[in-house]
Amino acid sequence: MNARTLLTLAGFAGVTVLVGQITVDADPGGGKRSRSRSVSGSDPIAAGAIGPDVMVWRLSDIRNWGTVGDITAFSVGTVSCNIGDEELSWRDSGPNSDKHPVIGGNMYRLKDGRFEQIGQSWLKHGFCALDGNECLGCNNNGSCDWLGVGCSDPYSAWLNGQQQFLGPKSEVNPYTGVFPFPHPTPPSGTISGRLQVHLSDVLPADNPGAIYWLEGHYVTPDDAQAGNGYNNVSYRRINVLNNGELGSWSGSTIQETSAIFAWNIADPQVSVVQIDVPGDGRMFLGYKASDLGNGYWEYEYALYNMNSERAAGSIIVPVADLLDVLNDGFHDVDYHSGEPFDGTNWAVVRNADTIAWATESFGNNENANAIRWGTLYNFRFQADAPPVETEIEIGLFKPGSPDMVIVTAIGPKAPLTPCPADLVVDGSVGVKDLLFLLGAWGPCPKNGDCPADFDNSSDVGVKDLLFLLGAWGPCP
Repeated sequence: MNARTLLTLAGFAGVTVLVGQITVDADPGGGKRSRSRSVSGSDPIAAGAIGPDVMVWRLSDIRNWGTVGDITAFSVGTVSCNIGDEELSWRDSGPNSDKHPVIGGNMYRLKDGRFEQIGQSWLKHGFCALDGNECLGCNNNGSCDWLGVGCSDPYSAWLNGQQQFLGPKSEVNPYTGVFPFPHPTPPSGTISGRLQVHLSDVLPADNPGAIYWLEGHYVTPDDAQAGNGYNNVSYRRINVLNNGELGSWSGSTIQETSAIFAWNIADPQVSVVQIDVPGDGRMFLGYKASDLGNGYWEYEYALYNMNSERAAGSIIVPVADLLDVLNDGFHDVDYHSGEPFDGTNWAVVRNADTIAWATESFGNNENANAIRWGTLYNFRFQADAPPVETEIEIGLFKPGSPDMVIVTAIGPKAPLTPCPADLVVDGSVGVKDLLFLLGAWGPCPKNGDCPADFDNSSDVGVKDLLFLLGAWGPCP
């Protein structure tokens, strides 16, 4: 794609999304191009990390709170552990009362090959660290205000669902761990502030063959400011009963790893790439392409924001103009209980060489439906071309530099031009094209990007040479 892309998203309620200047090393504003990399799990920080370091040791139990209309509510119990080499602040009163963990819960579903977030909770504000000995061997300090080195602290699902201790996600900066305190609480009632899910998303009769996971996520200031905020998420598979309530666990807790990796484990065709936003937090992009058997491929992307305060506001996938693109889709997760965010679905626009989704810009609506921390959104479409390696642009929602990051993933292969043997695209087939072909001689690369393979044999050889020579001269 061009080094600088100005995307005017016609139809996005007049919104213009500017995807900024990108060079190999830096942009004029001083921001660096984000380097993405494929991973098979997140990057847990080893026990004994420098500074305070909280992680979810175990998802312990679940509680079904009941259903109102189509919304059912749960909460999940968490056992945390301080695996760092300093005590972790757990203060909820007096001076520095905002120096304690907040704890969120999420729910995900894998159905028909699609991994989607179907629920999220408000945040439980921690109080009184108990200094248990479940994890690494506790150095008990005898104080509720600190979680000792190697010590554990349990919160049952019942306690994590108590509304007087719940505060909104919207007030928390996940990268710095900073939040105001005291916090507002959700309205009273059966479902307010708790992990809310549409009943239709969990009833087995409506979701045959679906698999579900719960996720726990801790954010706390001293952990985040010590640079230890990347291992604070753990997940665990959960069984769902015929009435839509949560049943027993299936397997143990997967520690220090975001639930998006459950998709990769369940489906080896899925890849996950890590995205580090310069000066901010981390996201992950999961993706796969499925051959539909009729000349079309389905492309599925799941973008998860782990702890980026700047959030994601757009995603742009290269799709050549000659390709047929259809059945585009979008999926997000509901905010609830008075959170201020606008849940309007992202608009999609098919341009000459891209397909792009975006929410409103920050300048137009600070509460637009960006992919904020602890949420995962899905984007999908079908195209009449197989996948190749490509660069996808993720636009950052909140102002700053850079204003986008580049992710190496997959997208549909561009079709052959009317003059396919014009490999250097100069209007004729000649010596330059011959040299290009000879330089590509042999097996094609695994990513499928092989323009000199005219006979689609996955190898550049004699047949391709003869094709080029037969097209010698000016292009038609």
